Amino acid sequence: MKRTALKRITLALLVFSLAVLAALPAMGAGTVRMSSTIGPIDAGIVPVLAEAYKSKTGTLVTFEGAGTGATLEKAKSGKFDIVMVHARSLEDQFIAAGYGVDRRDIMYNDFVILGPASDPAGIKGMKSASAALTRIAIMGAPFVTRGDNSGTHVKEMEVWQAAHIKPEGDWYITYSLGKLGNAAATAFANRRGAYILMDRATYLTMKKEIRLVPLVEKDPILLNLIAVIRVNPSKFQGLNADEALAFADWLESEEAQLIIKNFGVKKYGEPLFFPNSRIWNAKHGS
Repeated sequence: MKRTALKRITLALLVFSLAVLAALPAMGAGTVRMSSTIGPIDAGIVPVLAEAYKSKTGTLVTFEGAGTGATLEKAKSGKFDIVMVHARSLEDQFIAAGYGVDRRDIMYNDFVILGPASDPAGIKGMKSASAALTRIAIMGAPFVTRGDNSGTHVKEMEVWQAAHIKPEGDWYITYSLGKLGNAAATAFANRRGAYILMDRATYLTMKKEIRLVPLVEKDPILLNLIAVIRVNPSKFQGLNADEALAFADWLESEEAQLIIKNFGVKKYGEPLFFPNSRIWNAKHGS
């Protein structure tokens, strides 16, 4: 083969290779490892966001689920780049101890008090969640708690504290497998015909499978704020800090917030989560 022809073939292959690379999605610098509270994983929003981000950037977002308390403890190992959590008191402790930086609100929903339709404690329609829990305690009606320092458990204890009650007794049932998450705890409460404080997304995804119904809702104390916090890159070596920052930025973006806004509406008839980033609220109002 003549040298001129060989050069032409080589040049053509080079141009073709560059064209193929240009057509590929922009590639990230590897993998973002996220430790996340279980609820948003079980509801499906975390997998959807991870897949959308991978399609956009080529960066893989892996995630492991646990209650918020366990999620933050796992992140203290330095094996995760970012956390998604929903218990502000625990989040603030994590940041104050130097493990986390740059907390950002991403989305929210709310908690409800579920119970059997027969409502033996008579709490249906009450406007105050703490008053409803007070009545459950007075009546000794069965109530299930995750008891695992998860975000859901922390919120429940916040409401008990507002009621000035330390729950205890045979009626107050700690689910021994609470660490398995909200869906498992709700299924257990359903089997026991008990009351439970649960996030609305879990109820919506399970309502066709359970007999429990929302009895108390829309008290401001039941607001459920979900945030991401980057693990402090100065605390651990080997963190993918740049990609964690890029992922956090994207979660705040209009693109990601619209995914959150529309998630579940077609299937469940209402949103499971609501957008709540700084960027979204600046443009659309909080």
